[in-house]
Amino acid sequence: MRLPLVVGVDGSPGSLRAVDWAAGEAVRHGRALRLVYASLWERYEGAVPPDEPDEPPSEETAAQDVLAAAAERARRREPGVAVSTEVIPDEAAHALLAETRRAFAVVTGSRGRGRLTELLLGTVSLTVAGRARGPVIVVRGDKAGLAGTHERVLLGVADPGTAGEAARFAFREAEARGAVLDAVRTWRSPRRPTDGDSAARRASLLLDAALREPIAHRPRVRVRPATPEGPAARVLLRRTAAADLVVVGARQRSGQPGLQLGRVAHTLLRHAACPVAVVPQPE
Repeated sequence: MRLPLVVGVDGSPGSLRAVDWAAGEAVRHGRALRLVYASLWERYEGAVPPDEPDEPPSEETAAQDVLAAAAERARRREPGVAVSTEVIPDEAAHALLAETRRAFAVVTGSRGRGRLTELLLGTVSLTVAGRARGPVIVVRGDKAGLAGTHERVLLGVADPGTAGEAARFAFREAEARGAVLDAVRTWRSPRRPTDGDSAARRASLLLDAALREPIAHRPRVRVRPATPEGPAARVLLRRTAAADLVVVGARQRSGQPGLQLGRVAHTLLRHAACPVAVVPQPE
């Protein structure tokens, strides 16, 4: 059974942009689209009898209406996509984290319906990206990045402990899109200038090692490796202006609560000019 692409929907503009983007992604990969609305409506409405015996609680009705509109939006955008919907009586981040265990990827908008949405990355998106057991894609960016007009996928290669799954994911995306894959490993100038060549050479060796296996499996992907000097967050953020998707890895640490994202992922999730995929690497 092919796992579906799951989208968290709450009716906000950000979640509707995520539906638009995910519809194209589902068709590109031959996946079904599953739209979920998570709410704890049962907790505060379940104890109150509805006006009519067969009338569902109002929040559930609203959620179903939001999902129906989102499903119709996806079908209009991509007529060939198979869409299913479900209202989940659970807290949104918890529900989407559970979905990451049985999804091709989970897609969210960059902002939800809470206050200060113009200033802060949505709490749900950040929590899901930081604790997921599978790939999470946060849909954000400018018009060109969302439309996929650059025909480039950007892969940020960090240490070997986070690179494997992210590299495989990025190669799969580039192949499905017919896009160039820009694979970037940065390095920092050492305190002693004589060590500069050594640092650059080590970055090149690490990048080659991270790309060797996915290149062998997907030789048709056009790869442009690069080892620029500078802070990884700044270098990758600048390059997102010419990308349709940026992919980074995250270390999966079992038994440790809380977010497991590094500075680079945090920066991209807040400021990237294109959608951001965070791919966990099993411990």
